[in-house]
Amino acid sequence: MTKNKKSALKEKKGVSISEITNQSTIKSIKEKRRSEINTDSLVASILNKDITALSRAITLVESKNPAHLKKANTIIKACLPHANKSIRIGITGVPGVGKSTFIETFGKHLTAKGKRIAVLAIDPSSTLTKGSILGDKTRMEDLVKDDNAYIRPSASGDSLGGVARKTRETIILCEAAGFDVIIIETVGVGQSETTVHSMVDFFLLLKLAGAGDELQGIKRGIIEMADTIAINKADGDNLKSAKLAKVEFNRALHLYPGRSSNWQPKVSICSALKNEGIDAIWELILDYVAITSKNNYFYEKRNEQNKFWLIQTIEEQLKSDFFNTPKIKKELENQLQLIETNQTTPFAAADYLLKM
Repeated sequence: MTKNKKSALKEKKGVSISEITNQSTIKSIKEKRRSEINTDSLVASILNKDITALSRAITLVESKNPAHLKKANTIIKACLPHANKSIRIGITGVPGVGKSTFIETFGKHLTAKGKRIAVLAIDPSSTLTKGSILGDKTRMEDLVKDDNAYIRPSASGDSLGGVARKTRETIILCEAAGFDVIIIETVGVGQSETTVHSMVDFFLLLKLAGAGDELQGIKRGIIEMADTIAINKADGDNLKSAKLAKVEFNRALHLYPGRSSNWQPKVSICSALKNEGIDAIWELILDYVAITSKNNYFYEKRNEQNKFWLIQTIEEQLKSDFFNTPKIKKELENQLQLIETNQTTPFAAADYLLKM
């Protein structure tokens, strides 16, 4: 008969969570912390380049909680006089073009020059689950460790052009925190990239050689917005095709009419992986800023952007107020049922709701 073996693994009876903590107390403490947001203190910390305070303020701005809206607006208003001192760069390109690698290499190049940079990376949200991976901090491993860099991934939600709902306000907060260059990375390429264009000074389009766009005369909408086209992954066997693509893109760009900025869009080749051609792109951006500042286009464009965002904000607020009205919520359900049973049309239902 074998003796019962005792396991070396023993579980000691501990104290249950309920004995040492009170869940309702924890909840009330968390709510108290959320409610005790001192906007003056937060603004002072942001102006003192406190990254934790900046992140907290951005979270407030991005929040859909109506209680946070007033505090967020107060913070933005206080930060506004300290903003508008950076260069805002929009970077876009199809998935796989190497946006994250380019931004990391470009960012490291700038921080090496003593610049402080903020990267507002927009992650696509699932149309089904509404979830988002927010993986830019993992893709930019070196840059995230840089003391002079700040990476803020945000979910795109259902925003036009894949831009986070409050990216415009986030730019102001980052500028107030003393960042010299603000980079906005967008989800992909499409006609709706106009939204990004409406909040940046310089728009950089990343392309790949041999994608076929050179021969099409290129997608007109996106090319008309680009201030520079950078052909990435121009290394190894791709170098020859990248140089050919550069020639084709240059020919195509000269077919477009002149711009009011007096800036002729450039084409450059680079390899973010091998850190080649990155310095040339930064020089192009500085040339653009110098030319457009001298002829005042730089400031005129920013003023036009502010007017555009005034209208956008009004439209967004009207839409939000409309759909959050209890009477509209209730009647909207009725109208949807009537549409399902073919008792009304979408247009008639909309007309009815708008006249309520």
